[in-house]
Amino acid sequence: MFGASAAAVARVTLPLLALLPLVQSNDNGLALTPPMGWMAWERFRCDTDCNDDPRNCISEALFRDMADRLSEDGWRELGFEYVIIDDCWMNRTRDRDGKLQPDANRFPSGIPHLAQYVHARGLKLGIYADMGRFTCMGFPGTTLDRITTDAQTFADWGVDYLKFDGCNSNALEQMLGYPLMSRALNATGRPMVFSCSWPVYVGSLPPEVNYTLLGDICHLWRNYYDIQDSWDSVQFLMDWFFNNQDFIQAAAGPGHWNDPDMLIVGNFGLSLDQSRAQMALWSIMAAPLIMSNDLRQLDNAARGILQNKGAIAIDQDALGQQGRRLLKEKSRIEVYWRPLVDSASAVVFLSRRSDMPFLYRTTLGKLGYGAGHYQVYDVFSESKLKTLNSTETFSVSINPSGVVMWHLQPMGRQDPGV
Repeated sequence: MFGASAAAVARVTLPLLALLPLVQSNDNGLALTPPMGWMAWERFRCDTDCNDDPRNCISEALFRDMADRLSEDGWRELGFEYVIIDDCWMNRTRDRDGKLQPDANRFPSGIPHLAQYVHARGLKLGIYADMGRFTCMGFPGTTLDRITTDAQTFADWGVDYLKFDGCNSNALEQMLGYPLMSRALNATGRPMVFSCSWPVYVGSLPPEVNYTLLGDICHLWRNYYDIQDSWDSVQFLMDWFFNNQDFIQAAAGPGHWNDPDMLIVGNFGLSLDQSRAQMALWSIMAAPLIMSNDLRQLDNAARGILQNKGAIAIDQDALGQQGRRLLKEKSRIEVYWRPLVDSASAVVFLSRRSDMPFLYRTTLGKLGYGAGHYQVYDVFSESKLKTLNSTETFSVSINPSGVVMWHLQPMGRQDPGV
């Protein structure tokens, strides 16, 4: 352990190892569908210059602004309920009692007051900490001996969600610290969603990552690298998730979700077609829908994509089964599929082409659908299409780096109302 003797490590390690099987963080009715909300990191990073950049710096004013937008612009009613602080909110030192404290200049009212502000708008507050000596940006971390204190501090402040990163820690500290934080959060008696970054620090895949244990202690977890504001980054992440779907798909379900990172729709790096593609593929993955953008200046096109009720309904489907990639065609068209409640399903046709719209022809039978007729709803055009039977050839025109997303309902089943 950083800054500790071998004897100190042993005093902490042995009793904690005995506690690991007792941890049941996510057995508390939270995150039964993927969490939805807004997070600061991708868009606002670690901007702490509130003198020259007051509108964009990490401060209580920024999070109040985002809470106002979520509550006043129709987001809350769609399920976007979390306002999540990321790194760089802290003072550089703990207080005299060893507790974390916010930067007094940027958060002069304190985190409890900010939590009250968020709660008064029908929303929930998330916060960031790091399982290590320092956070990724060099602020005070949460070492093993601080976990119980920090968990209780967050509960006392009225926090509803904890993102627990893993910079500046080693594998042993992570193995002990993530389950211990899970137990400490439960012990506070305050319901808090627990987002773990553990997998990305230990290789992301089995056998290095025990996804069964993760499902017992975390409500969601960051499997892989941070998203950046570009289509290349979106493709990089979705390729990793679908290339490894056989290893990670089964880990997802009500109360425990794979997390491919934030939605960057409405920033600078994606076209409208690429923005629809991210929203569609994240919904197929049953991913948390955590936006990182500036809700104060979001244009109508980006808002329409993020507030699309059909895509949100697919993401939030109560069956909670993560979808899969079905096909990678030589034409550079890919097909993705997700089962939904009441025998419904979602299909996404993605073009990896860069030249022109492509007319893709197939049948539902070739995509694995059984005999029968299916009502087709086009998610982004928000319109019902003609009924298809499983043997009927159909075609879809897919824009370069774009998607067509369908919701399919077997005829005779109840319409889900997307």
